[in-house]
Amino acid sequence: MRMAPVLVFMFGIWSVAAAQQADPCVIPRPASVEMCEGTFTLDPHTTILVDPGHPELNRIGRWLADFLRYATGYRLTVDSSPAPDAAGTTILLRLADTETGLGEEGYRLTVAANRVTVCGRRPAGVFYGAQTFRQLLPPEIEGSQPVTGVAWTVPCVRIEDRPRFRWRGMHLDVARHFHDKEFVKRYIDYIAAYKINVFHLYLTDDQGWRIEIKKYPRLTEIGAWRKGTGKHCFDGRGDQERYGGYFTQDGIREIVDYARERFITVVPGISMPGHSQAALAAYPELSSTGGPFEVWTGWGISKEVMDPGKEEVFRFVEGVLDEVTELFPGRYIHCGGDEVPRDRWKESPYAQERMKAEGLKSEDELQSYFTKRVERFLTSKGRLLVGWDEIIAGGLAPNAVVMSWRGTNGGITAARAGHDVVMVPNRETYFNFMQHAERKGPGATGYLPLMKVYHLEPTRGMTAEEAKHVLGSQACLWSEYLPTSADVEYLLFPRMFAMAEVVWSPANLREDEDFLRRVPVGLARLKRAGVNYYDGNEYFPK
Repeated sequence: MRMAPVLVFMFGIWSVAAAQQADPCVIPRPASVEMCEGTFTLDPHTTILVDPGHPELNRIGRWLADFLRYATGYRLTVDSSPAPDAAGTTILLRLADTETGLGEEGYRLTVAANRVTVCGRRPAGVFYGAQTFRQLLPPEIEGSQPVTGVAWTVPCVRIEDRPRFRWRGMHLDVARHFHDKEFVKRYIDYIAAYKINVFHLYLTDDQGWRIEIKKYPRLTEIGAWRKGTGKHCFDGRGDQERYGGYFTQDGIREIVDYARERFITVVPGISMPGHSQAALAAYPELSSTGGPFEVWTGWGISKEVMDPGKEEVFRFVEGVLDEVTELFPGRYIHCGGDEVPRDRWKESPYAQERMKAEGLKSEDELQSYFTKRVERFLTSKGRLLVGWDEIIAGGLAPNAVVMSWRGTNGGITAARAGHDVVMVPNRETYFNFMQHAERKGPGATGYLPLMKVYHLEPTRGMTAEEAKHVLGSQACLWSEYLPTSADVEYLLFPRMFAMAEVVWSPANLREDEDFLRRVPVGLARLKRAGVNYYDGNEYFPK
């Protein structure tokens, strides 16, 4: 059902209390909810019980106790061996390997008057169930200081839930504008709360190289710093001030561990052969012309790219990826492949000689040659290459995963060829686009209101067989015009509510009116957490 835009205002002024009188306002919407009589009340004597012999459950229990402590002031005990005569209310976290219907990430949450039980087949499911329990508590639970006068009650309910897609992603570009480790960890907490399980951390571009590579120290000595920042697309602001920053390898490990504890896989984004002028400023011999170059201060697409005709380019790429794969243990490595101008290759004797030697008929095939060599190297290390849909041109690498951003046609083409795909059509998933038709607030020139995200269907236009290759979807936050963490938060919420529901909830349960009933409660939680969300009411496209 599509709601008339005028109803959005009505939902915006609904009180949180009124919304909570219906089914629980959980985002993303669970697969099955059965309301029961009564309530459970959290109190200082509540105990968190975990199955013995499961360190990950202990960790989830400690996370939950720490989270609840801030707003309640309660220091709840986490116990794996309770006394037989233990009294009081309890929160039980348990694993049940026989619950095959829950899958690898599903959970069952049962709230009774004296006990909350969160059951999963795997620890990830228990964590997601704990996140749902979090959303059943009053919004005040999101505060960072103890709150008085609040009854920490939860309605009795039975919830059974599991995700629709394996890849439930969010992206953050730290190359154009750098966001430090502490904010990145906060960003991970934001996305974990809504059951996102992939964090695409975009680390390199023309405007900056943000990861320490010990074999190539000039990448951060030179490539991490630019002489100024390009003009804003609307007001023309720009500057000539030195700008930059990067993550040390220890910092990367800390981020990866922090995400892993929240059941999030970090997928590094290392752009190649294009979007690489920062790397070329450090190592100009990788280019067609030999430079010299500076880290780019403008936006858009630089025509300075790595030259696949030079063997040292592949030695460099493999040296970088050796260290990247050591730092990021996940299965996927995103190697870009988008927006690669061919100008330099057409003029390069190295590129043209490579094409002649390999029997390549076009520069598209030359890029395919580059991608296939990188993919073979990653395959030898047990990893999968992910690339934007431009990697289809010239022939796909055998095991490559395609991230379809220029609409969905690239993803459909790749799926028909038997490749796994992640659907990221930019007009529905690029959160750097503005949320207001009159171009108010931070963001780039595009326009993407909340409900356009909500109406994304990752398998649209596919047969059932083709749809099996859709790993899922993600939203992207490109940071050309996002210099502050407040800007990122403003563009992230509430649209991430919609993305979380697209990739988690059953498609047949997604319904505009019900979603918009839950949005104000989600915003109330963000307000308590001090998040700088978009607070307008332009939710439908104008």
